[in-house]
Formats: sequence, structure tokens, C-alpha cells
Amino acid sequence: MILNNNFDRILIIDFGSQFTQLIARRIRELGVYSEIISHKKLSSKFDKKKIKGIILSGGPLNVYQSRKVKFNKDILECNLPILGICFGHQVISKELGGKVKKAKQREFGLAKLKRLGKSKLTNNFFDKNGSNRVWMSHADEVTKLAKGFKVIAKTETSQFSIVENFSKKIYGIQFHPEVTHTEKGGIILKNFIFSICNIKRNWSSKNQKELIIKEIKKNVEKSKVICALSGGVDSSVVAKLIHNAIGKQLTCIFVNTGLLRKNEEIQVVKTFKNKFKINLIYVDAKRLFFNKLKNISDPEKKRKIIGNLFIKIFEKYAKKIKNVKFLAQGTLYPDLIESKSVTGSQTSKIKSHHNVGGLPKKMKLKLIEPLRLLFKDEVRKLGLELKLSKEIVLRHPFPGPGLAIRIPGKITENKIKILKHADDIFTKSLVEHNLYNKIWQAYAALLPVKTVGVMGDNRTYEYICLLRAITSEDGMTADFFSFSKEFMQLVSNKIINNIKGINRVVYDVTSKPPSTIELE
Repeated sequence: MILNNNFDRILIIDFGSQFTQLIARRIRELGVYSEIISHKKLSSKFDKKKIKGIILSGGPLNVYQSRKVKFNKDILECNLPILGICFGHQVISKELGGKVKKAKQREFGLAKLKRLGKSKLTNNFFDKNGSNRVWMSHADEVTKLAKGFKVIAKTETSQFSIVENFSKKIYGIQFHPEVTHTEKGGIILKNFIFSICNIKRNWSSKNQKELIIKEIKKNVEKSKVICALSGGVDSSVVAKLIHNAIGKQLTCIFVNTGLLRKNEEIQVVKTFKNKFKINLIYVDAKRLFFNKLKNISDPEKKRKIIGNLFIKIFEKYAKKIKNVKFLAQGTLYPDLIESKSVTGSQTSKIKSHHNVGGLPKKMKLKLIEPLRLLFKDEVRKLGLELKLSKEIVLRHPFPGPGLAIRIPGKITENKIKILKHADDIFTKSLVEHNLYNKIWQAYAALLPVKTVGVMGDNRTYEYICLLRAITSEDGMTADFFSFSKEFMQLVSNKIINNIKGINRVVYDVTSKPPSTIELE
């Protein structure tokens, strides 16, 4: 997020939870500006100006790993409302004189929460029976309350699931209100922000647009910028943002890697060069990418090869354009979260993204990533604010490495050709049956396995096509979309009857977690 000292804000102190960014997102949805900072980077004399409340996130550690968690106790004496979530709740209890121990019975997943007392934090949160279903994820628990605290709610195995010190405005909750699995979890955050912190709404897509454009102008000044344009939602929004900010100082570079969706290159040139009149260089690099990826099967190597090739191409054309100082990318928050911690905490690395973990350590160009702390839904709203068409804004996400990570194992030109055709059939079928906009992301993948089939009384030995379609709010968690049997049969028949090389179609019914959305 673009930092701006003119906004009242909620400060989120990150202890390494995969859900920390969801907390920020929920607060933004409520129309309030928020910032995330690592507990490691928070100085003992942090600036409280404009901070109206503090949230302590969850995390993978336990409160007794003192070498890794050196908590700044001054935070609890800053006279600001504080909400501790999961690990943050345990930190508050321990630091103020309570006790935290390893739980006799761990809680992971849904749990039934029972109200024991009233609190501003829980207004309108419980049902008429005084209960609610919440999402738990902890192996430790508070076993003794700190002085001045009282219990507001408990679960069957966690007796201090919601606690408060009313006079100091310090609250602790053991569950995660930020995830969609917690029923009415947003009410907890809403109550904390508006009823307890008394902050007013101050954040919207319009604010984001104005602040980002202002920040781009400030950083770029008279220099030139090249933008890595793919035609997807993220890079399209970045291109329009920067074009609005600096006009002809921007040149977009579209690299045809050969790993794109069918006819992608035609659509991109038509939209950005012809319609938006943005400076655009088209680079046909299919042969280069295929040669470098030949016989490479490791997914991390694929990503790093692709990332390095992109940078080399961008630096080559930057020399030709002259006076180019910056490279703009459509990196989003989930990319950063899965690749590395954005705040220097203990967040686990899941995979490298070509424009994050895949970048070379030494680069001649400085990065501009205007969307790096935004989620996909926020980017879509921003795109509409920038007057981009719904066709662009509502497109399903497409990974930077493209079809390379939808073909596990070695890549060949024939496999790419087969997959492009299958993906095109699947996508067009979704559009024809009015399903496309009900799905967060859908794609076809080609598995590195051949199976025996029979067509026209003849034996076939061809590849398996895997279809994946998921529903999600932000890409951090996801569930598979439930198609009708008739639709699946229709798509399967179309793919097998029209594509030589595929004789079997399967559907992925795995959620995220435990899987990721892409195969690699």
C-alpha cells in the first residue's frame, strides 16, 4: 500500500501469519486505511501519529520462543486500543502476567464459540442463542488471564477464546475473524475499528488511484519507465495507472514467450496500441524461451529461467529506448506472500513467482510495483476506476510464467500447442454457459502422464488433460467450483474430439489449502 501520513489508520503488527494480509484487506473493505509492519521492524519509540488502533496478528511460533519473538512491551502501554488475534492474543496474555501453555487438545478448523459476557467487541456477533461458529488454528492456549481481564467467550477446548480489559481497551481473541470460515467475523473487526478505535471511513478505490498516481509522479520525475505488459488484469491496471501519471514517458513491452493463452498477443496489441494509444513494443521471443526451458522439469527452475529471461529482454530494450530507469510490474500481495514475507517476519515461503522470487539479484532497473500490497479484487475495482473495460478487468488471473507451470515436467512445443487448444475450449465453454464470471480462476493443464484409450475401435496412448476451476475472494484460500455433470461431459467430449494428443479429461477437486491454485 502507498504510505500516506495524512490518513488515520489501523496499524497491524505482523508475527508471520499467512492471514495477516487478510486482516489488512478486511479493514480496507470497511473503508479504513491500514498498514502492516513486522514486529521485528517496530522500533521501541514508534510514531503513534495518525494511529487509532493496533492489531497483533497470528503467527507460526509460540510465545516462549523468546529468541525469535522479542515483543516490544511499550506497545501495550501506548494508550491505544489493541486487538490480539490468535498468537497476538497469547502474546498480550503472557506479557501482562497471564500464562500460555501447549494445549491439551489442539484446535484446527471450525469450533463453536459460546458467549459468557457482553463486550463492545462482540455487539451483533453472536446468534440469539449466544453462540457462533469460528475458525481456529492453534496448538497453544491461554491458561491464566492477566490481571484486569475478563472472559467474554469460550469454546469447548479453549476457555479464554475472547477476553478484554475494558479500561485499557485491550482485547484478545483466539480465533481468526479475518477468514471467511468465521461466521460474521467481519463484525469483530468492524466493532473494533468503529466502536472502540472511533476511526472514520477514509479509504476507497478512488483514494488508491489518486495516491498511487501521485506516488508514481514523485518517484519517476522525468525518467522513463518500461512496463512488463501481459494483457492480464494486473499488468493492464499498472500500465493504465502509469500512463495516466507520466504519459509518453512510459513504454510497454509485451513479450510473446510462446507460453500465452491462444491469440493473447493479438488481443494485447489491439487493446493497448490501437485503443489506448500507449507506446508498445512487441517482442517475439518464443524461440528463446523454448530453447532455455528445454529439458527443464523442476518448477522452481522454470520460474527462475523465465524471470531472468524477462529481465534480460527488458534491459535490452531499455538501452534502445534510453534514459529508462524503472521497470513496472503487476505484482500483487498474494504473489509476495507466497514467494517471501513482505514484512520481514517468519512467514513461510511457498513458491517463487517469476516477478518476485524469480528475479535476478542484480538488476540495472529499479522496480515499480504499484499494486504490490493490493489483492486481486481491489485491483479489479481500481481498474474500473481507471475506465478499463470489464472484459479486461474481469479476466481470470493468468500466471506470469504462463503455460509453463500448467505442464508439470518437461515442456515441448507440441505440449504447448495441445494445451492452448484445450484451455481455449474450456474458457469458451464457460463463457457460452454464463459460468465464466461465477468463477475466480479456471484453466486446463496437461499432465505428464499418458494413458491407454480407445477411439474408433483403435487403441490410443495420449495425455491426460486436467481441468481446474476455483471460487475465491482473494486467491489466498479457494474451493473448487461444482459443475453439473452435463457441463463436464460436454467439455470433456469437446476436448477429446477436437484435440489430437488428449484421450482423458479429469477435474481437480482440491481446495487451497492444502493445494495451491496452479500446479507448479
